[in-house]
Amino acid sequence: MMRVVDKMSEYEKMTIRQRKWMLYLLSILVLGAGFTPYPRVFLGLLLGSVVSFYNLWLLQRKTSQFGRAAAERGSMMGIGTFSRLAAAALAVVIALRFEENFHIIAVVVGLGTSYVIIMLDYLLFSLRNDMKSDKSDSGSRK
Repeated sequence: MMRVVDKMSEYEKMTIRQRKWMLYLLSILVLGAGFTPYPRVFLGLLLGSVVSFYNLWLLQRKTSQFGRAAAERGSMMGIGTFSRLAAAALAVVIALRFEENFHIIAVVVGLGTSYVIIMLDYLLFSLRNDMKSDKSDSGSRK
């Protein structure tokens, strides 16, 4: 019997992996905010990372919709750039309004975490595929 994961496209698998990485990071930031002497920095990172996670989810959803629309109708649509910029601006406004709770630089750093996750996922996935192809190439030479 074929597993559900086998039926998913590579894109869907990638989005699930990236969301898992972001959730792991968010849980670490929650622990950092609760149990370290730097709650303001960790809360800033948490706020930025939560918005970054939302932006990642929005980008993945819009990209999937964009691909489907292009394949079915050949029509073009946006990928939500304005919505993602507005969410980032909202995070900065919240950090500035509640400056005693959030470190503004940490918020800005947190806003970039999804892009770091995307790059790390790509690097790890590429390395894993290269190692698999090297093993299969050496096995076929014998």
